[in-house]
Amino acid sequence: MTASTIPDYPMPRDPACPFAPPPALRRLQADRPLAKVRIWDGSTPWLVSRFDDQRALLADPRCSVDLRRPGFPYMNPAFKESAARGAQPSFLNLDDPEHARVRRMLSGAFTIRRVEALRPAVRRMTDGFVDAMLAGPQPADLVRALALPLPSLVICELLGVPYEDHEFFQHQSEVGLRHDVAPEVANAARRALLDYVSGQLDRKLADPGDDLLSELAARVRAGDLTHREAATMGLLLLGAGHETSANMIALSVVALLEHPAQLALVQADPALLPGAVDELLRYLTIIHLGNRRIALEDIEVGGTTIRAGEGIVLPSVTANWQDDVFPEPDRLDLTRDARRHQAFGFGIHQCLGQPLARLELQVVIGTLFHRVPTLHLATEREKLPFKEDGLVYGLYELPVAW
Repeated sequence: MTASTIPDYPMPRDPACPFAPPPALRRLQADRPLAKVRIWDGSTPWLVSRFDDQRALLADPRCSVDLRRPGFPYMNPAFKESAARGAQPSFLNLDDPEHARVRRMLSGAFTIRRVEALRPAVRRMTDGFVDAMLAGPQPADLVRALALPLPSLVICELLGVPYEDHEFFQHQSEVGLRHDVAPEVANAARRALLDYVSGQLDRKLADPGDDLLSELAARVRAGDLTHREAATMGLLLLGAGHETSANMIALSVVALLEHPAQLALVQADPALLPGAVDELLRYLTIIHLGNRRIALEDIEVGGTTIRAGEGIVLPSVTANWQDDVFPEPDRLDLTRDARRHQAFGFGIHQCLGQPLARLELQVVIGTLFHRVPTLHLATEREKLPFKEDGLVYGLYELPVAW
């Protein structure tokens, strides 16, 4: 393979098909499912695009998520700079046994039973935001009216963080995840968030409550976690707890409005909502830049050897649109069994908060389209500002009317 045949990654989406993977990425999956790509810093990690190959590597202990290792395929300069100065990695970027030790401390908060107990509260919150939107002027920005504040309020309640601080942490989180800002700006935003969470943790150490940040504070008092580890965990939960769900909610609303026959199915039969949410997660795949790993040993994939020390990029978006796993993947089918999708990853690092994300999506879709059946876009779909400049795909705003 010559330098000229190594494509740049990531690849642009087709503006006419904003939900589909980039056309060049789909062609690469068909022609070279294991291929070198060139990322922002000129390095050339392996891109592994097929479903079974991704699952095998995501479950392989010879693949490390530790971004402190030389040769790791960083998503952007800010992540590389942060690792170089020795910033505390989140447990998402720890290998076992450290990863398992930390994850066990959080897993109890996100069991299906514990999350399901939140459904009445999430429904009340959703109704409240819908009430406020309906009482306001038209058009409304659904991102600011519902998609962003709802998961922000939910995660604030879980963590024990004041919701009145939501504008601060929403802004810092958005800046910290963008690729089109200078590394020092993105990392300054993340440090501001870490300082904020650290201050909230100090508050819980002095005056604990019945919330997840207080549970982390108890772990600090018991010596199970350092203050820095607990603050980093809180930062991850606060950021991931609102940013991903907010973008999934907004994109899901657009996708459903674009497919009125599919929307009518869940309006007529709410029992379809759990399966519909999994299909939307497959179809939209908002973590669009791929899971990142580095090989600790030589690993053979499809007759090709990935050498120790080489980076690996695993884009879930191609696995979720692979036609021999999900027939006609470009068709949104809310009756499809899409439970094998990889929107939450796979293996030991699979998203811890997925039960909460599913619940929020089920409640929002079921509530919004029941209460506002005439909801429609207030602009052409082609004019919507889709996010391609950050770690999470989504929408900056979503003008709607009813």
